[in-house]
Amino acid sequence: MSQGTLTTPGAPPRRGGTVWALVLTSVAGFMAALDNLVVTTALPSLREDLGGALDDLEWAVSAYTLTFAVLLMTGAALGDRFGRRRLFLVGLTVFTGASAAAAMAPGIGSLIAARAVQGVGAAIMMPLTLTLLTAAVPAAKRGMAYGIWGAVNGLAVASGPLIGGSLTEHISWHWIFWLNVPLGLALLPLARLRLQESYGSGARLDLVGTVLASGGLFGIVYGLVRAPVVGWTDSLVLTGLFAGAALLAGFVRHGMSAQNPMLPMRLFRSRAFTGINLASLLMFLGMFGSIFLLSQFMQGVLGYSPTQAGLRMLPWTGMPMIVAPVAGILADRIGGRPVVAAGLLLQALGLGWFAAVVTTDISYAAQLPALIISGVGMGLYFAPAAHLVMSSVRAHEQGIASGANNALREVGGALGIAVMSSIFAAQGGYGSAQQFVDGIEPALWVGAGVVALAGIAALYIPRARRTPPEARGEQPERALQNA
Repeated sequence: MSQGTLTTPGAPPRRGGTVWALVLTSVAGFMAALDNLVVTTALPSLREDLGGALDDLEWAVSAYTLTFAVLLMTGAALGDRFGRRRLFLVGLTVFTGASAAAAMAPGIGSLIAARAVQGVGAAIMMPLTLTLLTAAVPAAKRGMAYGIWGAVNGLAVASGPLIGGSLTEHISWHWIFWLNVPLGLALLPLARLRLQESYGSGARLDLVGTVLASGGLFGIVYGLVRAPVVGWTDSLVLTGLFAGAALLAGFVRHGMSAQNPMLPMRLFRSRAFTGINLASLLMFLGMFGSIFLLSQFMQGVLGYSPTQAGLRMLPWTGMPMIVAPVAGILADRIGGRPVVAAGLLLQALGLGWFAAVVTTDISYAAQLPALIISGVGMGLYFAPAAHLVMSSVRAHEQGIASGANNALREVGGALGIAVMSSIFAAQGGYGSAQQFVDGIEPALWVGAGVVALAGIAALYIPRARRTPPEARGEQPERALQNA
């Protein structure tokens, strides 16, 4: 098997393949992204029905994040080695089955276990959505395709708590998970028939890199999700953080010296690859933590029901559906760098605006500018960011590039919830509406600052070249090193 992105020999072209790939990968990505935060607003109902202490309820959220973040790069590597469509179907099957198990969970322990298995399925499925989409869409149309894919994923991330709360309020918490089952069952045969099989490099699976990356990410993410519950000085938290950091350092060293590593460290010689991954890490750090607290603020302080909160959040959560496709077209014309940077700086402005005006009785009119600005910023970020990730590496490295970027996003999200929850707890708390405001205000300022740093990191990305390296007679690897 030669180097490059390879399709199944003799496979007939599928009519409407681009549209089908866009629909299937977007819906699958929506399912995986939605389940990051969809449980947060259902925790009181879960406790009432299933019992369990506060720590158990936290794990109903964190078990998914943990396995999802830890196995993303492994899922991408397996897809490159054994077939991206094949592993996509495996991941989708695991995710759908685990969703049904979560919906039928008789106790909190079985729910946590099902959530962990859900994360495994999502980790296999999610990075392959982007590589399968890239393989199916002509280069000239990828901006628009990434725009739609990014809009759907952005909507899922931002609206997870609200969708979960609305389903819990009007039906039951079980439907948070049952929602995935018909979607998964519909996607499975369609993906088998409509998606083209493709492979990455023909190299063997990097077992050493897989163990180092998975172990390191497990330690880091475990420490981050436990720290807000038991404190940053807890022995298990410190052990996880230090052991995880040591394993990731070994992973970096391995990636520099091994012949065919899971994640070649030479990719980071590319300013484009380094810049967009740093921006993604910081973006999700600031955004996840902010959404986690704002969804609670709207219901716990302002007294909105989950449905009312969802409707009022539409200028933020729904805006990417309008803006992201336009952002994809802009990225095709002027390059992704200025669009991503503008989106991140607008997102930072929106969070800062909210921090400046937040009070216990803030009117919706006062919230609206912050929500609109944040929504536009999110929409401008997602589509060009995907494009920049996939265009910053060679074709046969796109699978692991997508996995690495998604892993950094998940780590950023876990870090954001941990850090901003700690700031919230140190400055305020849940005791009263004013205490909540006292805690959320500094947390939102930190979130705004972190997302602004993401915008600065995006400016580190080099300007797009009008002529591709191959057209200039330059080897792609050399062009990446010179970027």
